[in-house]
Amino acid sequence: MTERIVVVAAALCDGDRLLAARRSAPPELAGRWELPGGKVEPGESPQQALVRELREELGVEAEALERVPGEWPLRPPYVLQAWRARLLPGSADPEPLQDHDALRWLTPQEFGDVNWLDQDVEAIGALKALQRP
Repeated sequence: MTERIVVVAAALCDGDRLLAARRSAPPELAGRWELPGGKVEPGESPQQALVRELREELGVEAEALERVPGEWPLRPPYVLQAWRARLLPGSADPEPLQDHDALRWLTPQEFGDVNWLDQDVEAIGALKALQRP
């Protein structure tokens, strides 16, 4: 049996706004939107991977908060886990440095305005359920 590889996605929030990142690569994903993140490397915790990926992809310093309930299959052996995250005080503003060509802060009313990757739609649904009072 192949060991699964976790890919972490950041539900990076600023108040009620959520950061969406438009993919620029690979070609089959280009133009679609996602929660930024990437693979957990050997010896890393998911939280450490999330912080590293946000630094590499967006040039920000962030903190992983809690995991969004659920896990979503990607192409084998990858699975997606989402984490709520926040920018640390004094962090730079996010910029699309790697794998993305645009960023948008979306209010809950705007979540449906972008063409999300399928697994991110499910993660955002779980995030919205987590945030309900």
